[in-house]
Amino acid sequence: MSENTLKQYKTQIALCRDIFVKKNSDYGPSWRILRISSLIDQIFIKAQRLRSIEEKKQQKVEERIENEYYGIINYCIITLVQLDLGESFELDNQNEQLLKLYDEKANQAEELMESKNHDYGEAWRQMYVSSFTDLILSKLLRIKQIIQNDGKTSISEGIDANLFDIINYAVFALIRMS
Repeated sequence: MSENTLKQYKTQIALCRDIFVKKNSDYGPSWRILRISSLIDQIFIKAQRLRSIEEKKQQKVEERIENEYYGIINYCIITLVQLDLGESFELDNQNEQLLKLYDEKANQAEELMESKNHDYGEAWRQMYVSSFTDLILSKLLRIKQIIQNDGKTSISEGIDANLFDIINYAVFALIRMS
């Protein structure tokens, strides 16, 4: 893997983290009350908007496409944290702990990216951005099925593995777009 890839990856994650910190400042950790299914639906809405714009080749809401990818990444990390902690109505004094957990999940995603990037030889650099959108949607449909199966799989990866893949697909899309 090239040093450039790691630098580009870290740049995108840093932008996501900055957004997370600012949104937490504005709204607090209000997302902590959301169930996993609700968080997955938030990611799905963002991915579906991307696909819709890609297919129609126009957008009516003038919000940057990149913002949807940042949202996907942040909601994936939030969902991973929620998988560990469970939803909660106790929202006080969590910011430091939540930021630490955010960083842990972002680091896990980066480590996975480095391992897979080594094995696949940066094949993602030759992919269409629209392919990342499709892969994200496919992973989300898998997660929805896993949720319907009460979180159980017989042979497949679980919700967390799919979320880490989605994070990496979204980062790759952002890098390809820049």
